Amino acid sequence: MGNELFTLLKKKIPEDAGIVIPPRIFEDMEGELVEYVDGLSLTVRFPVKERYQNPYGFVQGGIVVAAVDNTIGPLSFLLALPSVTSQLNATFIRPIGPDQKYITVKATVIEKTKKNIHLQADVVNESGKLCVKCFASCTFVSE
Repeated sequence: MGNELFTLLKKKIPEDAGIVIPPRIFEDMEGELVEYVDGLSLTVRFPVKERYQNPYGFVQGGIVVAAVDNTIGPLSFLLALPSVTSQLNATFIRPIGPDQKYITVKATVIEKTKKNIHLQADVVNESGKLCVKCFASCTFVSE
């Protein structure tokens, strides 16, 4: 599924746009595309790595937010180009401990307007328990 989705993304982007697909950070975080529902949602799985831990042994919040951004970004690109994340709010519900092998992020479109795409993203641990809930807006970039 991953290669098919990135191929679809590449077809939507002009070759001279200078946009790297998949983004290097997506590759660095070893994101795995799980499911895409056309125009509605994108689900991506990310491994939990020891180097992502804060001093308490939990996954650092910024890493979790990066995983969310690595999910809402491709979804927003599939819906309309070009856009950038302009706002992202995260509510941390439970920590992601070192015993977890991966987290799964599901981004869902709430609304698409003339200037923005509004999305929500749920981050769950491998047991399916909600860990983080995010709301984001992506703003269309006009040239």
